[in-house]
Amino acid sequence: MRKELASPVVIAEKVLHTLVCELQNAGYSVIGPMVRDQAIIYDELDSVADLPKGWGDQQQAGSYRLVKRPDKALFGYTVGPHSWKKFLHPPHLRLWSVRRTGNEVSFSHDETPSPKYAFLGVRSCELHAMAIQDKVFLQAGHEDAGYHQRRNDSFIIALNCGEAGGTCFCTSMDTGPQATGGFDLALTELLDADRHDFLVEIGSEAGAKLMRDVASREASAKDLTTAANILARTAENMGRHLDTKGLKERLQENPEHPRWDEVAARCLSCSNCTMVCPTCFCTSVEDTADLAGDTAEHSRHWDSCFNSDFSYIHGGSIHSSVKSRYRQWLTHKLAHWIDQFGTSGCVGCGRCITWCPTGIDITEEAAAIGSTAPPPEDAS
Repeated sequence: MRKELASPVVIAEKVLHTLVCELQNAGYSVIGPMVRDQAIIYDELDSVADLPKGWGDQQQAGSYRLVKRPDKALFGYTVGPHSWKKFLHPPHLRLWSVRRTGNEVSFSHDETPSPKYAFLGVRSCELHAMAIQDKVFLQAGHEDAGYHQRRNDSFIIALNCGEAGGTCFCTSMDTGPQATGGFDLALTELLDADRHDFLVEIGSEAGAKLMRDVASREASAKDLTTAANILARTAENMGRHLDTKGLKERLQENPEHPRWDEVAARCLSCSNCTMVCPTCFCTSVEDTADLAGDTAEHSRHWDSCFNSDFSYIHGGSIHSSVKSRYRQWLTHKLAHWIDQFGTSGCVGCGRCITWCPTGIDITEEAAAIGSTAPPPEDAS
């Protein structure tokens, strides 16, 4: 159930700059969307001028392109190749290092403090992704101290979606398009020929405190209706759909379905899907040393179940074929994850579809498993 600490308010577009400045003055590194390398990515903002004003995107299986919008929307896109995971669960992290000086050896943990992050423009699907990663990294007895610190220090400004992407299916996963919790503030962009405002919902005491220093007015019934209509339109225009009823059982009961061979013939096992996924959490560790042998580091980096070495144990890899690796990823994401964490590992953001070089569609593959029964085994 949504927790409301105060009634929704409305701020003008130019007031968003005040919000960003207040967060920066409070010591936060404000991370938000910007255009770079022909995509909308997440990085540190100097000001709201860095936001992708007037830019949108077109996404389909294996296809992503930026397009100019006819308006000046600041958040008129869906999601790009980055997720907030790269800040909360960094792709490369030094865990400890050893240094030799003469006959003395010193050992140190990595104590580089992470900045306090304020995330601007977090979609509902991404909030659910954060909650899923919390189940992994904040388990009692197995807590990741660095993740815990970064998560606790973060300030989250969510964004209710005004656009549905060609590969989005958050409504199928019950993860969007409206942010219902897990945020300090939530914005809905209200834009037409006569106005450019933001409806602001307050989700925490920290959010309420920040809004005290920001010029706003109480939201009217018309404002609330406009925001509701935006969300309804977005929900009706999802680019993809996935029927999740009985999906877990269908996947777990069909390990030898012929569709696994069909998709394996197209899969490059490149790991793009796991790198852009906001919930995948697989890592490996590696040790490196300098040529003189005076220093060594032990680091953690993102890895993928699509890499054959990831499942390597003495004697070889458990998942030696592309078929077994794709099957492992899909069934873990949509079935086994429910057994482990009580929720699906997919939030319907569509990134894995967009950024697959061969355009493999997780909704299409999941639907195919169990839609036709695999051929019976030869009784003879």
